[in-house]
Amino acid sequence: MQCTMHSIPAVCIQEGGKAPTPTGMVHSLDEQVSTLSTSSKGKEPNIEFLSTSLSADLSGPISTSEAPLLLKNKAPRWHEQLQCWCLNFRGRVTVASVKNFQLVASVDPSLGVPAAEQEKVILQFGKIGKDIFTMDYRYPLSAFQAFAICLTSFDTKPACE
Repeated sequence: MQCTMHSIPAVCIQEGGKAPTPTGMVHSLDEQVSTLSTSSKGKEPNIEFLSTSLSADLSGPISTSEAPLLLKNKAPRWHEQLQCWCLNFRGRVTVASVKNFQLVASVDPSLGVPAAEQEKVILQFGKIGKDIFTMDYRYPLSAFQAFAICLTSFDTKPACE
């Protein structure tokens, strides 16, 4: 899995870094829609939402020259006793599932972000029972962003279990 967070600059994960935060409410769908076009068959409208279209409602300017935060799957490690690749969910995930994942920041080395910061799990999602899952997230993600990312794991693997 790979998530590009256009509204969050990659440098925000550094010590003292800050992500923009909403200061107002979007009052209508029209304020969020960046383009509205008709598909080639003329039946279904195509609506494209961009997180950067909300920049007018965020405190502090978002520079388009800043690299967006890129989240990617954390690489699993080989477990000698189990003879398999594993991720450490620190006891929070108890059932093996293809939907389990951990996301960490993938940052360009030129930004000078320490490797330890890039190893910190920003979002983890996993199964703990039949049709029961747990989600843990941290700064710079909001609860809404984290939940939306987790929902995508259901769309891509609907019949794997």
